Formats: sequence, C-alpha cells, structure tokens
Amino acid sequence: MPTFTSYLKRSLTVMLLLGSCAVAPYTLAETPESDPHQAHHAQESMDWPGVYYGFLPCADCKGIKTMLALNKNNTYLLISQYVGKSEREIVEKGRFAPGEKADTLVLTPRNGAEPRHYSVGVDTLVQLDNNGNHIINAVSDRYTLRKNEMAQQAPQSSSHH
Repeated sequence: MPTFTSYLKRSLTVMLLLGSCAVAPYTLAETPESDPHQAHHAQESMDWPGVYYGFLPCADCKGIKTMLALNKNNTYLLISQYVGKSEREIVEKGRFAPGEKADTLVLTPRNGAEPRHYSVGVDTLVQLDNNGNHIINAVSDRYTLRKNEMAQQAPQSSSHH
C-alpha cells in the first residue's frame, strides 16, 4: 500500500512535468526561405501586448509616472506625468514594431516626434536611449516598465451571504 509520502512525491513529479511543459517556449519551424531574425520577432511579439507601468528618472522632477499600453494591432498609448512638476498627463499615441536589434521595440509617435526604443524582457520593457542603446548612468536600473498581469486575469466573483 502506497504511503502518503510516495503519493506526494508522485503527485509533485507529475505537477513539475506538466508545469515545465506549460512554460517551455515554442520553437518556430524554419524553412529555407524564412529569416531567423523575423521568426524570432514573430515569436516574441505574442508576448508584447499589455499594459506596462513604471516611475522613470527625471532630471528636474521627482520622477515620471509612466503607463504604456501596447495593443495587439501594433498601436500604443503612452501616458506620462512629471511628478512634482505638473499635474498634467501627457498622452502620446503611435505604432510600435520590432527594432533592428534582437529583443527591442521601436515606438513611433503619430505626431512625428523622436521614436522611443525599448529592450524587451520577461514582462518588462527597459527604456533605451535615442540610438537604441542601454542608458548607462547612476540610475540605470530605474528605466524599467513592468507588465501588469492583473488586467489579464479574469475577475473572480465572491459570494458573501
């Protein structure tokens, strides 16, 4: 008769195996005419859409409260507020596309302003400089926007009687 410990070990092993299958990245099949660079971006682009939040560094204010929504149709909405300087929210709309470098996005504003560059991580975007390079300074680690998973989860109802 199996003991509780052996049952627990077996159950844990099955859960780990199933969990590893669920998180394993899918590999795109490459045909001779396909471009591996494009295949990489096509795979990653599925994870880009979502809402990202951050509090970015600012030279003449407390920080820039930032919300960036990347939509599935490759459009974006960026809302920024310079905390301690103005209550006004600056709204920018435009389109985004994969950058020239692997794991980067380029946001091109509708108003013709300078494009914005981001490095793509797991549920994060890191703001890059105008040339698409990482910003290197004393607050380099504060240029990160984090994806909000709450918006993607279905609301759970609770019954209180």
